[in-house]
Amino acid sequence: MSEVTQTSDDTLMAEALTLAVRGRGATSPNPMVGALVTQRGHVVGRGYHARAGGRHAEVVALDEAGDAATGGRLYCTLEPCCHTGRTGPCVERIVQAGLAAVVVGVEDPDPRASGAGIRYLRERGISVTVGVREAEAIRLNEAFFTVQRLARPFVTMKVALSLDGKIAVAPGERTQLTGREVSVHAHGVRGIVDAIAVGSETVVVDDPLLTARGGAERQRPLVRVVFDTRMRTPPTARLFGTLDAGPVVIVTTEAGLARWPERAGFLERAGAVVEVLPVRDPAVALSRLLAHDVSDLLLEGGALLHQSMWSAGLVDRVRLYLAPVVLGETGVSWMQPGQASIAKLGGSAPRWLGRDLLLETDVQRVD
Repeated sequence: MSEVTQTSDDTLMAEALTLAVRGRGATSPNPMVGALVTQRGHVVGRGYHARAGGRHAEVVALDEAGDAATGGRLYCTLEPCCHTGRTGPCVERIVQAGLAAVVVGVEDPDPRASGAGIRYLRERGISVTVGVREAEAIRLNEAFFTVQRLARPFVTMKVALSLDGKIAVAPGERTQLTGREVSVHAHGVRGIVDAIAVGSETVVVDDPLLTARGGAERQRPLVRVVFDTRMRTPPTARLFGTLDAGPVVIVTTEAGLARWPERAGFLERAGAVVEVLPVRDPAVALSRLLAHDVSDLLLEGGALLHQSMWSAGLVDRVRLYLAPVVLGETGVSWMQPGQASIAKLGGSAPRWLGRDLLLETDVQRVD
């Protein structure tokens, strides 16, 4: 038991949010959740959701608290569940524990469950406070909220860029713009996202492995997505030699499959899962990825894929690695005139990674 004096709901919820972060990279498609049980100013139980299918944060905290939970308060970053999935309903366990009050960061965004857990508790005489550090609770699970509200993954667009807004020295030429520190950071991000997506041009030109390396240990398989309406991905691509890291999903269209049916066969024999869309629609493509438990998608390249997703309004965050080089007029532009630019993104918090600058910002649409 650890003593906490003169604590407020706000302070205790902050600790619960910190606990929840420990599950990052391991809970998807479930949310990250943290929980505390307090009794007369003392924290008597702590818990977090450690992995998908594992015990929920509330249950872990209540197990640690034991009989000390009776008459106490529960702090939970997300509304306790009232349905049976791979685990039982948390609200039943909360009632059985004899808690007097529950403090919730934010309601469950799933329209099938939102508010139901809170009503269940209140109907059984438990006081429930909702909305403590709500903005932080939503941001913690931005991918989960995006899936529930928009029926697609949360999309982060990643790009390495020269000072003059170029991504390569010439079309079809592989260009290494950034240094070792950026590589370490980028692979660290790969270690926690659900999926990486690239266009077929990136596979043809760079032949990437699309894995998390350099000490970035993953808790779950990493889904690798290739958007390929022309079925250009070669079955000899190196990424098919990394299927132990996670599945490779080729997203194409009915028109592409009809034109090159033999290519789809080659790819499936190489180990790919071929997802066929009725039309070329980025929004439909993203929604299809939910079937592969992809809630958090890292959009790595190339330019045409970035432009398509940006134009469709499907980018939630931009992670830009700015290199101190100029590629000149012959270089390949990242975005077309009038689309995204360093200046238009705004709101970035700069951070040096060796000689390169990291700019990361939530998208602020200007149109």
